[in-house]
Amino acid sequence: MGAVETGMILLSFYPLYRMKMMRYEGKKVREISEITGMRINSISQLCRRYREQGLEEFKRNKATSHHYALTKEKEEEILKRFEEAAEAGQTVTVKEIKAAFDEERGKETGRGYIYMLLKRHGWRKVMPRSRHPKDASEEACEASKKSRLVCWKPEKTCSRTFQEVGTSRKD
Repeated sequence: MGAVETGMILLSFYPLYRMKMMRYEGKKVREISEITGMRINSISQLCRRYREQGLEEFKRNKATSHHYALTKEKEEEILKRFEEAAEAGQTVTVKEIKAAFDEERGKETGRGYIYMLLKRHGWRKVMPRSRHPKDASEEACEASKKSRLVCWKPEKTCSRTFQEVGTSRKD
């Protein structure tokens, strides 16, 4: 199981045990929800599963994460074909890998699963560039040469202030 035992209670089942004790003490689901911070629906569902299955069956059917569509060995076997093609200099696309996985599984696989699979197996996206991404196209260069706007700047003014004719500066 991987859980550390504390007396008779497994730590992974402590929340369930705590809920069951509160229910046994006569607390309502809403009160338990406020105390534990769990949703009312989750508490009701856990209590129902416990009633239907019992503790031993409930522990055995504990949900786990990482539900992979294929085993790790099978995934590696399929990716090996594409790895050889990639090392030979051929372009390998996600679409091709997805098609191979769909064929192997016998049903449709989501693209997200394929991207997660590639990340899990240490693949990365490598794509050659035909040109620098900040490089302007030739059409843009030609258009900029033809549409050069002439910037007009005001003439430099002298450092002296403007005076009306007939006035003296000594006023």
